Amino acid sequence: MSVDVKTVKRVAHLARIAVSEEDAQRMTGELNAILGFVEQLNEVDVAGVEPMTSVTPMEMKKRQDVVTDGSKAADIVANAPATEENFFLVPKVVE
Repeated sequence: MSVDVKTVKRVAHLARIAVSEEDAQRMTGELNAILGFVEQLNEVDVAGVEPMTSVTPMEMKKRQDVVTDGSKAADIVANAPATEENFFLVPKVVE
């Protein structure tokens, strides 16, 4: 895949970036180099290689999945003008 100046200008327009003619020429070369590197990566045979999240083997830290009230109900309603049993009291709006 190759990028030309017209494509660079279109992408810059879509990204709302002002690009001068000389910057577009420079970016064309840079984008083509990046795309060339990506094409090289696509040629690598990764069959049988498991995906990994880190280069060093480690186990993710996990917390217990427990349902709690957060122990913050009183803090949450502390500044409310009217509460009852840790619930907000609001005026009735539907009759």
